[in-house]
Amino acid sequence: MTSSEVWNRATADRYDAEEAENSSAAVLGPALSFLAGLAGSGRALEFAIGTGRVGVPLRERGVPVVGIELSEPMAEVLRGKVDEETPPVVIGDMATTVVPGEFTLVYLVYNTISNLLTQDEQVECFRNAARHLGPGGRFVIELGVPPLRSLPPGQVAVPFDVSERHLGFDTFDLVEQVLVSHHFTRDGEDGRYRRGNSRHRYAWPAELDLMARIAGLELERRVADWDGAPFTQDSGKHISVWRKPV
Repeated sequence: MTSSEVWNRATADRYDAEEAENSSAAVLGPALSFLAGLAGSGRALEFAIGTGRVGVPLRERGVPVVGIELSEPMAEVLRGKVDEETPPVVIGDMATTVVPGEFTLVYLVYNTISNLLTQDEQVECFRNAARHLGPGGRFVIELGVPPLRSLPPGQVAVPFDVSERHLGFDTFDLVEQVLVSHHFTRDGEDGRYRRGNSRHRYAWPAELDLMARIAGLELERRVADWDGAPFTQDSGKHISVWRKPV
């Protein structure tokens, strides 16, 4: 067991509804095309597959997808979706759990590597990805760039969503390199808000490159989004691809 917080039944049951916009074809299409292109005719392994937001439609595109998921309730939601088309899921943590076979692609999207709260565990995640890849295989991570440029002296919080139904902001511990995402979500129409938070360890692209080198992987490509826009100093996130040497 890693330091990741385990998502419970209540969170799993409402996850798909809360992520409906991010699960739309318009949003997912570029990511699926990007990943399918890297997988080619081989198999793909998704770390932290969750309810299958990415893995299920990627499998529908013809890519054999296997998943690792720490939360049993999240995996149960996935298994209840599409019967025989459901990707096989192994319950375990993405830093140490091993599944049988060799893969051309291992991917970890939606900031999920930050769920591992120590640098050592994040390094082990890279090593685990390399362990599953065949020669020439790729490891892909989607991760936000820490918005520390938005912090004036003495401030520790940055808002990331202020909308009618949701208020979200991150608070930062700059010494421990940990952020806490705080969420206030309106439930129903009676004006009540549900409060939640989650802890994450943020990492810079250069730090991830060093983790990849430790795992025997080489940076192949880094872009700002799934459409392949150039990554710049103003990019809010990155899609990074590391390759296992042949």
